[in-house]
Amino acid sequence: MRVLVMILALLPGLAMADDRRVAFYAPAALIEAGLIQHIAPRFSLKTQVKVALVDDPSQAELVLGPEGRALFSGLGETWHMEVRAATKGAQRFADWLTSDVGRRTIQGFAPDGAPLFTEPAVQEVAVAKVEMTGDAIAGQGVSWDKCGRCHVTERSRGGFGIGSTPSFFVLRGFEDWQARFAGFYALKPHAAFTQLEDVTDPFPIDRPSPIAPVEMTLDDLEAILAYVAALDPADLGDPLKHQ
Repeated sequence: MRVLVMILALLPGLAMADDRRVAFYAPAALIEAGLIQHIAPRFSLKTQVKVALVDDPSQAELVLGPEGRALFSGLGETWHMEVRAATKGAQRFADWLTSDVGRRTIQGFAPDGAPLFTEPAVQEVAVAKVEMTGDAIAGQGVSWDKCGRCHVTERSRGGFGIGSTPSFFVLRGFEDWQARFAGFYALKPHAAFTQLEDVTDPFPIDRPSPIAPVEMTLDDLEAILAYVAALDPADLGDPLKHQ
């Protein structure tokens, strides 16, 4: 019993220690250039979060490389930031790197008197036409069956959905609707109760689904995407303007 009490007493401290550390991976080119040694101490001094460099990106919570959000350009390429674990330490570092202070710190790195890094180079992106391969008719039924207890999926069927949960028509009005639907099973709160066959891991025995689980196949997901693509998006009005 005494041992259990001691462990429980230590838990807040362990959580705090985890919040004050971020496992970070940066390519050798950025380390050799001296950029990481330039920015890490400044971030840690400001936030008290220690930056721990790791050699393997698979062990990192935050990664600089070719994937993710474009962060800065230099040394002949544009470097991106990818947050791989939603820890407080990783989020604080990501927020700092994208803040005005973080960007100025990166762009102010000039070991030989000339800055090495600038704002990310703007690249022209070819927009490809997205073709839905799923069955939209089947997707209508799957949407109602799998999602109707929380979302309004059809205007002709009232009385279902949770008032605080956006309808499919509202979600269809977002610019990133396709990404939201394609990866919904990994987003909160869906990840806690959704199983996608051959994609998601089974629920841990000690952390079962809090509600009746939603079980789907990749064909179901493709059908839902095809159905949502055919919906008329809700009119969300003009974007908010800050004065």
